[in-house]
Amino acid sequence: MGQALWRLPPRQQQQLQEELADRLADRGGGRREQGRDGGPQRRAPQHCYGPDIYHLLRTRMGGKEQHGFIDLEMLPPELGITILSYLNATDLCLAGCVWQDLGNDEYLWQGLCKSTWGHCSIYNRRLPAGFSYRRLYLQLDEGSLTFNANPQEGISYFMSKGILVDHPTELAKFIFYTRRLNWKMLRIYLDERRDVLDELVTLHNFSNQFLPNALRDFFRHIHAPEERGEYLETLITKFSHRFCTCNPGLVQELGLSPDAVYVLCYSLILLSIDLTSPHVKNKMSKREFIRNTRRAAHNVSDDFVGHLYDNIYLIGHVAA
Repeated sequence: MGQALWRLPPRQQQQLQEELADRLADRGGGRREQGRDGGPQRRAPQHCYGPDIYHLLRTRMGGKEQHGFIDLEMLPPELGITILSYLNATDLCLAGCVWQDLGNDEYLWQGLCKSTWGHCSIYNRRLPAGFSYRRLYLQLDEGSLTFNANPQEGISYFMSKGILVDHPTELAKFIFYTRRLNWKMLRIYLDERRDVLDELVTLHNFSNQFLPNALRDFFRHIHAPEERGEYLETLITKFSHRFCTCNPGLVQELGLSPDAVYVLCYSLILLSIDLTSPHVKNKMSKREFIRNTRRAAHNVSDDFVGHLYDNIYLIGHVAA
């Protein structure tokens, strides 16, 4: 029932709220507001885009006030999974002791696994009899903690449990769709496994994205090193080729090439440092940025370079 109410159209949701409010007023013995003629005055409709969860729970509990935390079992399944996804494995086990139905609900644990670790090789296999998603969640959590301490040991743990297959594509998908891996350890691992890095780059889709925004999206998944060096050059080179592959029309229209994008990316990184660093007193002007970039990228128009400057000036660093 909760799931059905959660998906009602907005007009029906508004009617439901009004009915719930009237029912609560009747059960609570509260007085309705009186109009000028002495009769009951109907409450003004409230504009909303979803049912009032608080009133919904009170109605389902018989209108009784409850102090403390609400019962997650009374929430729609989607909302319960969203709340529990913010807990770690220890807190989830404790929650399972309090809400035993949730603790034994395999569909809930399956949702928690796939919402946190979006891709695992084990998802695509035929699961054996007696398979437990709760046990898998604990293994995934243990493996992630191990990875954040030692990347190689973490990946070995996943493989020993049959969660991952030692293939660059599978490892890249696991990294791309996982949000619990430490970015510093991830950077160390990708620097050692360039084959996984290549597959990870191909998972990015930069179609119809402005160059600085695409670079931010890239560095959000593959964090840039703190210092310039061979690894940063490798990342920018791979990004430049991928960006041109995803935007053939833009490349043809603006006359871009992987080498030109490479130069623009370095210019954007230097400009980001110049505009955001408190140690730089004399900030680079838009005219100076266009002049310096024109020397390195001859075929790029001044208008396009000017838009690049505006983006960094307004939004901020591309590799923050």
